[in-house]
Amino acid sequence: MMISRLSTGTFKCFLRRNSRVLLCRQYSSTVVRSASSDSELRRILNQLGDGKLTPSESEAMIRRQLVLSTSESSPDKILKSFADIDHTRSSRTGFPEAVFGAGKTPDQIALILDDMARHFNEKVTEGDSVFDNSQRAILATRVSPELYANVKSIPLSHGHLVYHSTAKIISMIPSHSTERSIDCEESLPPGKRIVVATAGTTDLPVAEEAAVVLEAAQCKVDRIYDVGVAGLHRVIRALPRLQNSEVGCIIVCAGMDGALPSVVGGLVSCPVIAVPTSIGYGVSLGGISAMLTMLNSCAPGVGVVNIDNGFGAAALAYKCIL
Repeated sequence: MMISRLSTGTFKCFLRRNSRVLLCRQYSSTVVRSASSDSELRRILNQLGDGKLTPSESEAMIRRQLVLSTSESSPDKILKSFADIDHTRSSRTGFPEAVFGAGKTPDQIALILDDMARHFNEKVTEGDSVFDNSQRAILATRVSPELYANVKSIPLSHGHLVYHSTAKIISMIPSHSTERSIDCEESLPPGKRIVVATAGTTDLPVAEEAAVVLEAAQCKVDRIYDVGVAGLHRVIRALPRLQNSEVGCIIVCAGMDGALPSVVGGLVSCPVIAVPTSIGYGVSLGGISAMLTMLNSCAPGVGVVNIDNGFGAAALAYKCIL
């Protein structure tokens, strides 16, 4: 391995292994102006040379180090330059803030999640009496596999990541989370199970977004998938689970004609949250047709959230069972 500084004010990082050369690109010499920056870059390159990191992972880590090294600010100030995290949202509204991953950079997602985990860990250490289950849901939604691959390569200080591929959600698990683990069956009153149902298999990404969010908040979730109205016998077969006395709310995700929430709403006594999905042909108009059907439901007790909004449905369902 060789790290050389050039008179032009740039440097190159090379790793020679099996006659191959990895060029980590040219950057301003300010990147290596401190010993800590040199040390971190050397550590990353050593891990790459030892096979502990892939080239793409090492590139992402070096890119993040460049951001931190070239800035006059601390990581906390860098975070505040693009995010003002609402740490008290859970105690104020009953459900915490989540990171909407689409449109954000890997560094932004990682810094936000890490800071949310830091706040969680501090609450656990302090033994905060107002600590509640929903604060365990430290999440980034709408994260593609490609985006997650870059996020996971970034070092975190306060926890580790879990990726839910169908839901496209990152769960941040704080390092202190096991210190106050709560059995969801004991922490929730009787009759507070939430059912997440879909009309078709293609509705699963939206349904899983809702289910994963709820499970992160320590809710009991029962999944009932592919029971659309084209085969009503499937809904009838699922009735014992839908009408279970433990169920406090049902989320129903459906595209195309969007009829399933009305059917379910006419069979159960608990609130039904309808989620139109953008599944369907032609005049389905990306979920608008399903949404209009749900808004016009003749079954009382059916509410509707936005198209593909699994997260919003989960937050509402959680508040329904509080």
